[in-house]
Amino acid sequence: MQQPVAIAQDLVLVGGGHAHVHVLKSFGMRPMRGVRLTLIARDVETPYSGMLPGWVAGHYDFDECHIDLGRLARFAGARLIRDEAIGIDRSHRVVSCRAHPPIRWDFLSLDIGSAPRADDVPGAAEHAISVKPIAQFAARWEALLARARRTARLRLAVIGGGAGGVELALSAQYRLVQMCGSAVEVTLVTRDALLPSHNTRIRNLFEHILAERGITIVSRSLVVRVDNGVLVCADGRRIPFDEALWVTEAAAAPWLANTGLVLTDAGFVAIDETLRSPTDARIFAAGDIATMLAHPREKAGVYAVRQGPPLAANLRRALAGEPLRRAIPQRRGLALIGTGDKHAVASRGPFAAHGAYLWQLKDWIDRRWMWRYRELPQMQPEPGEEPMRCGGCAAKVPAAVLGRVIERLRPAGNEAVAIGLDRPDDAALITFPGAPPLLQTVDFFRAMVSDPYLFGQIAANHALNDIYAMGALPDTALAIATLPPARPEIVEHDLYHMLKGALDVLDGAGAALVGGHSAEGAELALGFAVTGRAPSGARLLRKSGLRTGDCLILTKPLGTGVILAAEGRALAPAKAVEDAIAAMLQPAAAAAECLAAHRATACTDVTGFGLLGHLMEMLGASEMDAVLDPNAIPVLNGALALTAQGITSSLHTDNLAAFGALDDAAQSHPLAPLLIDPQTAGGLLAGLPAERARCCLAELRDHGYRAALIGRAERRAGTRPRVRMAAGAAAAQPEPVVAS
Repeated sequence: MQQPVAIAQDLVLVGGGHAHVHVLKSFGMRPMRGVRLTLIARDVETPYSGMLPGWVAGHYDFDECHIDLGRLARFAGARLIRDEAIGIDRSHRVVSCRAHPPIRWDFLSLDIGSAPRADDVPGAAEHAISVKPIAQFAARWEALLARARRTARLRLAVIGGGAGGVELALSAQYRLVQMCGSAVEVTLVTRDALLPSHNTRIRNLFEHILAERGITIVSRSLVVRVDNGVLVCADGRRIPFDEALWVTEAAAAPWLANTGLVLTDAGFVAIDETLRSPTDARIFAAGDIATMLAHPREKAGVYAVRQGPPLAANLRRALAGEPLRRAIPQRRGLALIGTGDKHAVASRGPFAAHGAYLWQLKDWIDRRWMWRYRELPQMQPEPGEEPMRCGGCAAKVPAAVLGRVIERLRPAGNEAVAIGLDRPDDAALITFPGAPPLLQTVDFFRAMVSDPYLFGQIAANHALNDIYAMGALPDTALAIATLPPARPEIVEHDLYHMLKGALDVLDGAGAALVGGHSAEGAELALGFAVTGRAPSGARLLRKSGLRTGDCLILTKPLGTGVILAAEGRALAPAKAVEDAIAAMLQPAAAAAECLAAHRATACTDVTGFGLLGHLMEMLGASEMDAVLDPNAIPVLNGALALTAQGITSSLHTDNLAAFGALDDAAQSHPLAPLLIDPQTAGGLLAGLPAERARCCLAELRDHGYRAALIGRAERRAGTRPRVRMAAGAAAAQPEPVVAS
């Protein structure tokens, strides 16, 4: 998140469409000094529309036809805001989002695509599967395939007779027939004639192909209502279906009507020949959501992909205060329409052709386009430049360094300190005559995500964990923040987003934000000093307290450190990053309450020193050894694969010292690197009486935690704590008892 020069301008891209994909790569290859790029996108895996029918037909897997916007944004040095835009305030230059505070911009570009028009047909949204937004279609199509595998007969209706509807009908029929045989009936319903924007030869050719494949065509029939399992047409016709795909005329996002921008009659953003709105010189648009008034074109990917280079060039010129250049689209595009069976039809003006060679051409064009944005060049550090350092809890000072400093300082205590540096725990315990004791803790680190609101949530969640780990509840918090140099309004925006994210978490935890300190620094960083108290009559949990035979429970999976390290190098898959963020956002309050209810004997939270480092602290304080079951330890999706590639966090090398507690076999286990992986907002690690562990684990999982029973405590065999690995060590626990 380090910003080498002061931020002077914010360029915000709304939507992850084909044109914006090119803008991101362009700015990654050639950044602009003083310009901060932000991408607002609801989905982080954006599909390439040209390959979607091939994916439906089963010719491509998911990854082959989707672009990882997270990796591309990291390559571009762009902030990624995972959210959906729902409005634009032009007077204040902010974008309203569904789950974020408003996001400011100096220049704005829209590439949010379109959706089939279904709002004017009752029941369509409830009973049919809309093909757009394409990113949401993938999950619905997979569910349809799962249903097809369980049924003896499937009736599929496809509503929409344009190129998209025809291609999807043929592709879906091909895939379903491969799965279900002849028990698939496909009906294509269109309001007008088939393929109205194409020539007569193309229409005749597709009528022949559809008939040959056994697909029924219902043309010039307007669907006026969709009931559960029945299409109702204006002429009284009723068409039964088991599944329906909605591929009708494209529609624009309704919220655009409130922006004050000039729109077309259909609600699309009007743009001039430079891709800029005639209403606002600071707003650009491209792809399906935009219509060039002087040169209107049909909503097709062939035009959208070609708008990427001129859009990137004109955004640069606008940011630099230079004149823009015209970007008139080609008059006619070559349409290559797949027929599902690795054949395709070519259509351009009066031209028509059909054959396998056209599918091969289409496949080559599509794969070449995808390759440009999937295979990103590795950005090497400049000579003498430090390698990338991680953020979050992976930015901690190493445990050995910290221990030596404390030993040299030998800070004096006083009578108010019941738990302090002489017997360190997750939080200090301060006592005052006549008042309940207070717990105090502090956490602070540099940003590990580019979204300041999200960073604020994670930082607050992480800081609260020390209080929860001791079985207490947070009362107040003080914030400590640094922000990179920027214009005052940009600093205000970022500080507000960080603290708003944190406040949403603190409010939910019942902790009041009572003050803090902010300063300018080299990079975005945030932390909190938290004060808490144990509930009346409750026993504080300590790192000490483990007993022989206690079961070890971990409430969250491991892997945030390696995933965030890979994401910082633009190497982490989007699914892995999403999984890690979801884990970091999960509060520990319910887990702590559950552990206390089941009489946990000891507890700590797993943070910068990794599972092994923090387990060693518990074993040292309790004078115990432990055995871990490598098959039971939960791991975030993608984490093991990344460690196998040799990717580690910047704290990994220092955490290797904890391997001294493992035997040689355990150190060579594939899971070993994750045992010392630094965790941000990680899980709680607790010891529980064996007879209560299974019941506690079931309750944790009912609360939504990916918790696991990972091993047990053993009697100390030597002078120093040891940890061994044994498959099955977490199994065969006693029957549970009900918590009291």
